[in-house]
Amino acid sequence: MLDPQARQFLQLMAAQGIQPVHTLTAPQARQGYLQRRSLSQPEPSTVAATHDHSVLHSGLSIAVREYRPMGSQAQETLAALLYFHGGGWTVGDIETHDVVCRALCNASGSAVFSVDYRLGPEAPFPAAYDDAIAAFQWAVANAASLHIDPARIAVGGDSAGGNIAAAVCLGLREQVAHPNFQLLIYPAVTMRPDTPSYQANGQGYMLTQDSMRWYTANYLSQDHHADDWRASPLMAASLTGLPAALVLTAGFDPLRDEGLLYADALSQAGVDTQYVCFERQIHGFVTMGKVIREAHTALALCGHALKTHWAGV
Repeated sequence: MLDPQARQFLQLMAAQGIQPVHTLTAPQARQGYLQRRSLSQPEPSTVAATHDHSVLHSGLSIAVREYRPMGSQAQETLAALLYFHGGGWTVGDIETHDVVCRALCNASGSAVFSVDYRLGPEAPFPAAYDDAIAAFQWAVANAASLHIDPARIAVGGDSAGGNIAAAVCLGLREQVAHPNFQLLIYPAVTMRPDTPSYQANGQGYMLTQDSMRWYTANYLSQDHHADDWRASPLMAASLTGLPAALVLTAGFDPLRDEGLLYADALSQAGVDTQYVCFERQIHGFVTMGKVIREAHTALALCGHALKTHWAGV
């Protein structure tokens, strides 16, 4: 059964006359996504401090927003989470996920760094992946001045951000400095989805098959990129040697089954993996704490998983 609060939100979206994302241009979709925060997002939690950074790589400047948790000291060395926002590699930014990052910061007791990676179609694949790798390497290189522990840096994200986080773990696993945990919230892990949930939930639950095709077309400039593990982590030849993971999915999400497939594949590869499905929820629900109470439960769970993992490192 669909959560009644999720159902009410879907009805509200319909009553508001929100246009399907695939009928919009990318700039229109970005503006609409930002404006809809008032419908679904709660007031932002108070954190100890925030600071905006610029990460320079390949002649580019990528914005990164740092959050420090309540109760932490200015010079205290903390574990850290690099967070990549959702939005189909096309929409979303630091502002759309400010509430989520603040909640994760306080729940985990860690510093959080929200990465404003480049978006398609203006900057297609692998731009987002490249920015994410650069952001992780920047965090490691500047760990002392950022007051974070380079041995306790996790990566995470929701939806497209979960895709990016998973790919970063694959790309860095042979490096000396690599993520030590991956937080994957309803991640997109294959660009060629053909699962029962993709068919059953592809209409009527916020994220649709039409919108997924639109997002994918904006991100991938060539069809063969869909088979690249940087775009489709589930297609990687091996998942061995990856960091511990929490994979969270939603029951009425077209991406539900690929998230489960990825969690199972990680476990089969010997990766310490936890999997939780919020059976009555829709894609995107963790950002909707104003209208869906289980959003707070999910973020608290994510924070607990991070804190528990770091306690053992």
